[in-house]
Amino acid sequence: MAFTKIIFKNPNTGAIKEAPVGFSWTVFFFGFIPALFRADWKWAAIMFLLSMFTFGLSNLVFMFMYNKLYVRDLIGAGFKAQSIASGDLSFASSRIGMEIPRLEAA
Repeated sequence: MAFTKIIFKNPNTGAIKEAPVGFSWTVFFFGFIPALFRADWKWAAIMFLLSMFTFGLSNLVFMFMYNKLYVRDLIGAGFKAQSIASGDLSFASSRIGMEIPRLEAA
């Protein structure tokens, strides 16, 4: 289960996105649909195609790693952590396996 949520903000565009960290129950139950709701088109397409070829068994892999992939893509797109719902951002960084850039206070 996702143990916390990180609020990301893109300093260039002002867009705000919420990203859970940890196990994804939504991917377990709904497959690629959560990626569609998050407008994560790349992973939605990949998950859909793989679930078609594996008859849904690929969801058993993606439920453990999709939230991490989503956070990494947000960071790659220039988003920075604005806040965290509960816990410590450094612990969430260790769970993701990379340093999460923080938004500087203005």
